[in-house]
Amino acid sequence: MTLIGGDPGIGKSTLTLQTVASVAGTLTTLYVSGEESAAQVAARAARLGLELGQITMLAETCLERIMGTITALRPQLVVIDSIQTLYSEAFTSAPGSVVQVRECAAELTRAAKQTGTATLLVGHVTKEGAIAGPRVLEHLVDTVIYFEGEPGSNLRIIRALKNRFGAANEIGVFAMLEDGLRGVTNPSALFLARQSEPASGNIVFAAIEGSRPLLVQVQALVDRTGGNPRRVCTGFDGQRLAMLLAVMNRHMGCQLGGFDVFVNVVGGIRISEPAADLAIVSAIWSSLSGTLVPNNVVAFGEVGLGGEIRPVVGSALRVGEAQKLGFSRVVGPSVNRAARARADDDMLVSISHVSALAEQLHPTQ
Repeated sequence: MTLIGGDPGIGKSTLTLQTVASVAGTLTTLYVSGEESAAQVAARAARLGLELGQITMLAETCLERIMGTITALRPQLVVIDSIQTLYSEAFTSAPGSVVQVRECAAELTRAAKQTGTATLLVGHVTKEGAIAGPRVLEHLVDTVIYFEGEPGSNLRIIRALKNRFGAANEIGVFAMLEDGLRGVTNPSALFLARQSEPASGNIVFAAIEGSRPLLVQVQALVDRTGGNPRRVCTGFDGQRLAMLLAVMNRHMGCQLGGFDVFVNVVGGIRISEPAADLAIVSAIWSSLSGTLVPNNVVAFGEVGLGGEIRPVVGSALRVGEAQKLGFSRVVGPSVNRAARARADDDMLVSISHVSALAEQLHPTQ
């Protein structure tokens, strides 16, 4: 049982339709559409150039009729788009209510476990971004996947938050094109807006998403303010930014009380790991001092309250990704033997305290 959620119009139906079309030749598939008619689904498939001749299509919202079709057809894969549109005749509440969503999902789960049918549920999300319906819905299923994307961008990220049969927090990166979703084989190159000339407030961070290394560009803008200073983050935790600003004030002598600080992670990706600390501090210092950080530099490392730079997991993957994409310097904490084996002799620059950061980021170094 897999549950996939995402904002309206993000591409959930497109993703599921392309998925079932890719396996239709090998798996008996039932596609249940509760929001669109069969003609509408067929029109989307034609626009995307998909062949659905081997897929059984059912435009239905009644759970009992859907279960009857599953029993008669015995498909190997079932797609329900979406779980919030289903209702059971055993309950009088409206479709989408807590009772209906919980009971319909539970019945589909029981059927899937008994027959071995792979079932994909598409779910709506609330305005806070969580999957709508009872919290028990996420406990019922085996895998919970979120489909994310920034408004105005064709970049889509699919992220596994729960997975009973594999690693969680893995991501897949797609681009939404005219002919549907296409996988991005080199997401680091997509996230990097590398410029021919360096610019202040810009640095590249070597991130780890699940088991995948990603290079993303971090931007900071420090601007003098006449009132209360603002701290605005896009793609980074605002509370952690406040902590890093305090560390910079105490250990780097950066007086930021009279400045607005804006931090942005390019590409719409959200950074949640502490390893981003050093890159954030570097970008803020670069913008405040007006120093142009060389565009061949990658940074990662956790910053402690004492200003110390702490090692992070996945250093070998981070260094390897940086070297693969042509970066020549990696600034961060001391790394393990595997990371040193991947790097050139003069590629790694280890620092133990933020007070040494400015010297290592200066273009003349």
